Amino acid sequence: MRRRSMLAGVVSTVGGMAVAGAGTAGAAPLGLRDYRLVNLAHVNDPARTNIYPGDPEFTLTTVTTVPDDGFYLQYARQGEHTGTHWGAPAHFNADQPHADELDAEDLFLPAVKVDIREQARRDADYEVTVADLQRWEKRHGRIPDQAAVVLWTGWEDRWGTPAFYNYDAAGQMHQPGFSLDAVRWLVRTGRLGRRGALGTDTFSPEPAVDAEYAVSKLLYREHRISLEVLANLAELPATGAHLLVGGTINRRGSGSPASVYAFVPRRR
Repeated sequence: MRRRSMLAGVVSTVGGMAVAGAGTAGAAPLGLRDYRLVNLAHVNDPARTNIYPGDPEFTLTTVTTVPDDGFYLQYARQGEHTGTHWGAPAHFNADQPHADELDAEDLFLPAVKVDIREQARRDADYEVTVADLQRWEKRHGRIPDQAAVVLWTGWEDRWGTPAFYNYDAAGQMHQPGFSLDAVRWLVRTGRLGRRGALGTDTFSPEPAVDAEYAVSKLLYREHRISLEVLANLAELPATGAHLLVGGTINRRGSGSPASVYAFVPRRR
């Protein structure tokens, strides 16, 4: 779907959500006023934004000012995966869609949040297992098909500091993530569906010790997207929200620095 039609598709999808609603059986359908918006993106600030090792430097340069030129403008120089961002399937797989080849519905998804902060405190290399996800479902219900499954690891609290990288003495980065078996289960059972996403408040959906990016490669090979370096996850409920993912759609893009908003139902 081309860029000019993507916005119309998202608006149509949001409208459909408002009509269908997320209420309980027998309740009146929810309208847009029944939702609050939660920003799940960090502010991109060169003084605070942690850059993934090897990625381009992030700079903001003032080009014009109101006193001198009549308008204010900055020149942003950054990689497509700077700060809070999303990754397109082509990021790891040459035969998969680029950012400008996705449909609007790929960027608007039901969301669930899996809280692994306690496990991550005990083990910075923690890998979410199938059993973890099954325990989550016993408490909250089945993960919706074509969902964004978001890990809340607590790493967002480290953003803008060296602790976000969590290097050991040998220079190895340590961050938690999904196990490959857990992602295979999500794909096989349809919970990631024809489209879906993995989300996290770390750099990547797999643990940082995985230098082969096995989870990302599987995710993208299945035509799914990733949502990375998310923020404000305390405001995202365990279930019931939808995520709308924005950002510049570059030609043949591998993804984009993102604005990610959660549509969170208000209590009725």
